[in-house]
Amino acid sequence: MTSSASSFDTLESLQTDIAELFERLPTLKHRQYIQQALATIVRLAESEVDRLDWKIMSAALIDMERGFQLFHNYRHVRKVTIFGSARLSPESPEYRMAADFARYVTQLGFMVMTGGGGGIMQAGHEGAGRENSFGLNIQLPFEQQANPIIEGDPKLIHFKYFFTRKLFLLKESDAIALFPGGFGTQDEAFECMTLSQTGKFGPVPVVLIDRPGGDYWRSWSEYIDKQLVKNGLVSPEDPNLYTVTDDLVVACNAITRFYQVYHSSRYVGDRLVIRLRTALSDAELEQLNANFSDILVTGRIEKSQALPQERQDETLELPRLVLYFNQRDLGRLYQMIAAINSMGAPSPEDRAHPELK
Repeated sequence: MTSSASSFDTLESLQTDIAELFERLPTLKHRQYIQQALATIVRLAESEVDRLDWKIMSAALIDMERGFQLFHNYRHVRKVTIFGSARLSPESPEYRMAADFARYVTQLGFMVMTGGGGGIMQAGHEGAGRENSFGLNIQLPFEQQANPIIEGDPKLIHFKYFFTRKLFLLKESDAIALFPGGFGTQDEAFECMTLSQTGKFGPVPVVLIDRPGGDYWRSWSEYIDKQLVKNGLVSPEDPNLYTVTDDLVVACNAITRFYQVYHSSRYVGDRLVIRLRTALSDAELEQLNANFSDILVTGRIEKSQALPQERQDETLELPRLVLYFNQRDLGRLYQMIAAINSMGAPSPEDRAHPELK
């Protein structure tokens, strides 16, 4: 009886909350997407999906709710995600490199995200400090307890699923740093490359960092060139998606330089809108059109202010470039971003603070 009453109270409360939501729905800013989400759940409720399917959806939504709520207050701060082995000890040179790298990028104004575990993940938090760290842990029976630096911090989340965890490690990041690791690190490296190559992630700088004189990522890059590029399995320009180095100055510069003039981008219909921290000259625009017309479906690269569809965009005041990008040659797009970052005349403040979002 007690169990039934408790269930009824929960259902009654849910009915009240849903009724209140429907009353407010016409006034909500994102009502279109709220309605779509609710409609999806209603359709599923009327279908023959299994209990396990409902458990997956429910747990995934809870994972995403936690992630959205945590990162909302940090949406204006650029973040670097650090991937690497959970098994490397604090005495290893890779661990020390990761700690030093995290310390340097936080001094540059970035925050650091890791998977929240030991090894390279702990090194990232050690270097960044607890106050500048996010931990996105995964519920595993082994290897993945939260490290002591981030344990108990409100910026630590325990995800049930790898796919929701990885969603936030990528979605919330403005740069990726990969240190040596095992299957998990390789999975993360290739997923970053795949999503970057297909335009589903970024553009953001991806840096593969090894210990001084190490050949872990150099050998990996040679494999990409020998087996994938030379056999026509990826484009010759695709290695522009990442930087391989054993020098932390090079690694940090690859990240800060990426945001020297380039700010961010989005699609409005078929048009790619590139937001800039400073406007380009007419001569610089002509140079871009001369060098990158091959990635256009039609027309030219043009200067623009915010488009009407961007009227609620928080970057409304930033100058823009608009183009009909072919959405295929992402390596060439990264080359164009590098060219853009060598142009313009950023203010001293912009040059000093590429991390500002």
